Amino acid sequence: MLQQVDGKAALDWIKTENSRTQKLLSSDPRYQSLYEHILQAEQSPNRLAIPVQMSGEIWNFWQDRQHEHGIWRSTSEESFNTKNVIWKTRFDLDLLARQEKTNWVTQGVICLAPQEKFCLMELSDAGEDAHQLREFNTSNDRFVPNGFFLPNGKQDAVWMDQNHLIVSRDWGDKTSQLTSSGYPYIVKMLARGENLNQAKEIFRGSSQDMMVAPLVFQDKNGAPVILIERHTDFFHSQLWLLNSTTLLVHRVPVPEKYDGLVYLNGRLVFHLLQDWTADNQLYPADSVVAIDLRNFHHVERVISPTRQQTIGDGENGAIAATSNGLIVVLYENVQPRLMLYKRSDNGSWHGQGITLPHNLSASVISSDVKTKTAYVELEGFIQPPQIWKVDTANQSASLLYKQPDLFDASDLRVEQFFANSKDGTRIPYFIVHKKNWQLKGRNPTLMTAYGGFGLSYLPVYHSDVGISWLNRGGVYVMANIRGGGEFGPSWHDSARYTGRQKAYDDFAAVAQDLFKRKITSPQKIGIRGRSNGGLLMGVEYTQHPSWWSAVVIGVPLLDMLNYEHMAAGASWAAEYGSVTITNIRHFWEKTSPLHVLKAGEHYPEPFIFTSTKDDRVGPVHARLFAARLQELKVPFYYYEDVEGGHAGTVNAEEVAHERAMEAIYLSQKLMDTSQK
Repeated sequence: MLQQVDGKAALDWIKTENSRTQKLLSSDPRYQSLYEHILQAEQSPNRLAIPVQMSGEIWNFWQDRQHEHGIWRSTSEESFNTKNVIWKTRFDLDLLARQEKTNWVTQGVICLAPQEKFCLMELSDAGEDAHQLREFNTSNDRFVPNGFFLPNGKQDAVWMDQNHLIVSRDWGDKTSQLTSSGYPYIVKMLARGENLNQAKEIFRGSSQDMMVAPLVFQDKNGAPVILIERHTDFFHSQLWLLNSTTLLVHRVPVPEKYDGLVYLNGRLVFHLLQDWTADNQLYPADSVVAIDLRNFHHVERVISPTRQQTIGDGENGAIAATSNGLIVVLYENVQPRLMLYKRSDNGSWHGQGITLPHNLSASVISSDVKTKTAYVELEGFIQPPQIWKVDTANQSASLLYKQPDLFDASDLRVEQFFANSKDGTRIPYFIVHKKNWQLKGRNPTLMTAYGGFGLSYLPVYHSDVGISWLNRGGVYVMANIRGGGEFGPSWHDSARYTGRQKAYDDFAAVAQDLFKRKITSPQKIGIRGRSNGGLLMGVEYTQHPSWWSAVVIGVPLLDMLNYEHMAAGASWAAEYGSVTITNIRHFWEKTSPLHVLKAGEHYPEPFIFTSTKDDRVGPVHARLFAARLQELKVPFYYYEDVEGGHAGTVNAEEVAHERAMEAIYLSQKLMDTSQK
């Protein structure tokens, strides 16, 4: 019943559980005030406007009380560099949503360089990964009549020229052209005016791949460099260079584990996720290297980090190119540093470091190979986001904007501690607390981590956490457990497949360290995680049920014996291992949260949330887990937003509602003296 995502019986069950949860939590007299304060922060006009360099201007996507769905707006670079930015609205998504009676969410725009006049606007219904593409003209800010239109689906497209797109998607033939993970693997060239069935095939992967997608880069003059990336699984890829004249592709001899691709002056720059030998040189994993696309045998080293250093996540703004050089975000013991590189005529790269404030995260949020300027965002747990302007011509960076506080951080402090895991590995963690706290084991504490897919968990300014937790006396802990990328590829690889228990042991070790330091106790600690972090919470819930008094499990994976057949689950076999393999199945048989729940155990009452529209993980994991708790007569809270995709929520009101309910749940479990 619950496996049918949009089935009537399932939706009726959700309606009942949502109503029960909202009645119990929203009726708390503290709910309305928390909701209003979180909503005010989510819609604050003082939030930073994240820049997108496009068509010689600065564009920005903005949501507030008047623009629930959002607007695309633009300004000049000169105006953006002042304190009084003058914005011009370019596209109103709220107006489109009203006209078409659809809950449109934008996933971005893809524009044709160098003028960036013609763009493809990505529009998703209620936040799903699947989306449609519509051609948009930035010279008149309207959709192009009879322009390119690609119907809804999981797809990727880039411009080859004004009249041709390179597209990967399901092409609508009689048989499905999607991989077992639900992504496309056939790439075609689509000409203006053609129907999908007229497109010309230029590359075909396999239905057993994870996905195949086109990429495009530009040189200083805007000439396109088109690549096709074949993801054979989540971590392994092949790269092919497309000849735009002949439409033939040539394999680029890069290693199969990499991320952070950028293009600079004829060279493809990328971050190695494995050791690689090329041109008789060994380039260790976590290095940044460059390969000449005119001579594949010519490889250059940009940087190889030391043992305590690592390159930031390549998919999250750690490497960027401008007309004058390369920007690399480097971390040392999870503390950031900005490296600016230039290439000399002899092929060597010279870097200059810029030290950044401690306990912050850094990411390049906008760069353009046609200009010397890039923009970097910094943020911390109690330091609001700030935008730095980077000039790669003179290798300098300066603070441009600093967002005002959205909660009071004047009496808060951030520290970094280390815990020893079960096998002796030192696990760093950040802790945010009141300056005058007492170490008597009674501090209400919320602990989180992610630990998967090589993604680093770094300091983030969560205004809702500040408002609903820190300002009300709570302690916040973020653990940098294995499975993430905080110390490079080996930190991630050690917790893949059956090694995943190391990540769970790391999280448990941090909790024990908190108990040992008398920061908190099992009666006063709650844990929270989303997606892979939701799986982490499910495992900790079942492995150490007596250690926690509150557990928030968000958009989770929980049925690990069947995850490969649920939504896009097949794509994660490279992380969790396929249960068709005997030793991996044995591991998950004793670890999968859904399957190890047992009668007679005293479990804490969890708060579980998901989204009906999540087409990545899907809501079925959460539903089955809650239903199993019902069978065992274990109380729980369950909330499923009918929209929102894998984000779980789609607009500020929904975010505020879900976060305020979480805050009430955590307050009742960890802060209210009557509960302890």
